[in-house]
Amino acid sequence: MRFILAIFCACTFTLASGAQPDPKDHSPEKHAVRESRCHKAAMRDGVKLSVDIYRPQSDERRPAILVITPYSNNSPGLIERARWFARRGYGVAVADSRGRYDSDGDWDPFDARHKTDGYDLVEWLAKQPWCDGNVGMMGGSYLGWTQWWTATQTPPSLKAIVPEVAPPDQLYNGPYQDGILVCWMMDWAAAQAGRTLQTVGPGAYGGFVATRHKDFLELPYVKLCARRGAVDAPWFETWIRDNLASSAYWRGISYQTPQSYAKVNVPSLNITGWFDANYPGTPRNYAAMKKHGATPAARRPRMVVGPWMHAFNTTRALSGIDFGKEAMINWNGYVCRWFDRYLKGRKNGVDDDAPVHLFVLGSNRWRSAPDWPLPETRWTKFYLHSGGKANSSKGDGTLDTTLPGDEPADRYTHNPADPVPDTFTSGHVDGPIDTRKGAQRSDVLVYSSPALTEAVEVIGPVEATLYAATSARDTDWMMRLIDVRPDGHCALLCDGVIRARCRDPQSHAFNAARLSTIGPGKVHEYKLSFWRGTGNLFKKGHRIRIEVSSTFFPYYLPNPGTGEDNVGLQTRRVTAQQRVLHDSKHPSHVVLPVVSRK
Repeated sequence: MRFILAIFCACTFTLASGAQPDPKDHSPEKHAVRESRCHKAAMRDGVKLSVDIYRPQSDERRPAILVITPYSNNSPGLIERARWFARRGYGVAVADSRGRYDSDGDWDPFDARHKTDGYDLVEWLAKQPWCDGNVGMMGGSYLGWTQWWTATQTPPSLKAIVPEVAPPDQLYNGPYQDGILVCWMMDWAAAQAGRTLQTVGPGAYGGFVATRHKDFLELPYVKLCARRGAVDAPWFETWIRDNLASSAYWRGISYQTPQSYAKVNVPSLNITGWFDANYPGTPRNYAAMKKHGATPAARRPRMVVGPWMHAFNTTRALSGIDFGKEAMINWNGYVCRWFDRYLKGRKNGVDDDAPVHLFVLGSNRWRSAPDWPLPETRWTKFYLHSGGKANSSKGDGTLDTTLPGDEPADRYTHNPADPVPDTFTSGHVDGPIDTRKGAQRSDVLVYSSPALTEAVEVIGPVEATLYAATSARDTDWMMRLIDVRPDGHCALLCDGVIRARCRDPQSHAFNAARLSTIGPGKVHEYKLSFWRGTGNLFKKGHRIRIEVSSTFFPYYLPNPGTGEDNVGLQTRRVTAQQRVLHDSKHPSHVVLPVVSRK
């Protein structure tokens, strides 16, 4: 215990100076806007996509910004944003995705033709008489996917992209999060059945996830879309049945491979939030473009991470915690400055900006950094300890930087039909939710540090090694990083998950049940890469906590535990006896990116 305190006291934790992304002197508002709708752009296979255009009324040729959406190009938010950029000298084209709303063709969210559609739209746009031949792309979530898919096809007229809260490949986040089906993607699938949004009630993606949690527990999961009432989503069954990254379906739409990144020749400005359900896309793309980008500009990506959920930069408070006035930024202004540089060719200094901007929770201030992870990071192991009774927040679990000795394992009974509840209400990550209710259960193991005598700044990706055994032929392991305040509030910062049969280092990110076997009762080593990083100042008097469980529902759909090849097709469940080891031979631990400054 003395060692953990010594580390903390030897460091000072004054924040480095570094402001939020600065829009500076981006193009001013000075143009009236001309609007035209339902242009039909022909794709290479003859399918025509619907495009609405917003541009300055003058006849001067302008650079263009392309947005491709499955959510209707007539959405009020997209219209207002298009007008905002048009008033600043850009032509903005908003296109309906193939098979959605006014566009022709058949809809499948992960049809590989979305890649070539992006290429064809860029080049169609560049040839419009009002366009000067320079095209950028922007948009969030699925609209970020469309940018990366397009960029990997290297259209000649594409000059820059701004992927906002863009997801990674589909086996890393949704519909599969490291092998585990996520509920929000199940609801999203049903909401996107057919050509238009299909709603069933209030809440994200039509309300199913927010109002009918127990329906997600019905087996088999392959019938989820139908149970929600969606009858026009044949691709959903493909998602469930093709549960391997090696399938032609997933390979066709994948973009996060060295070969694909090596084709991207444009600079990228990426943004996400610490509580964004699609968080992994941004840091993965940032790191990969630095390594594999096709041009010097492409190898200088930018990354911004703020105190937001998926609906980024819309509020300064989440889960009852106010992050202060600095939490909101002039994002459109910064994007405009980015496009001023790469579409209009202005030497406005954006090339010299720091490549990484991060908002640190707790101190509630922005800081800039030369890279991600931060170069000054001290990767610090925090070990799990107990006397064998770490069950619930009332147990004897502790967390510190000392290696464990001869300690008994912790045990719990895992019933996938009675999962540990989360308190998310939107289907996405609502923010630093309070985990106290779930931590009262005996099937949650809780390990807490002593109250900190000095503040500890943790910024970066989080990883863990867990030594564990199950009586079942398959199970899930979940670990959560918590900031425990003196008043008892337990703020969830980030979490890691792994499916036991996906533990192989070459395949654990996928639902690759055929690639690993689980010996019931046998101890296996599990490497967890938390799918979200964190930027948090654990203040003096706070505690650092790790929770371990096998469910966190409804965000993650429980593993039935039978060990059959495809979890989505299983029709029965198995109750399991779980063991988590933390002794000298099995030192279960989490690695935190502690940032210290002398």
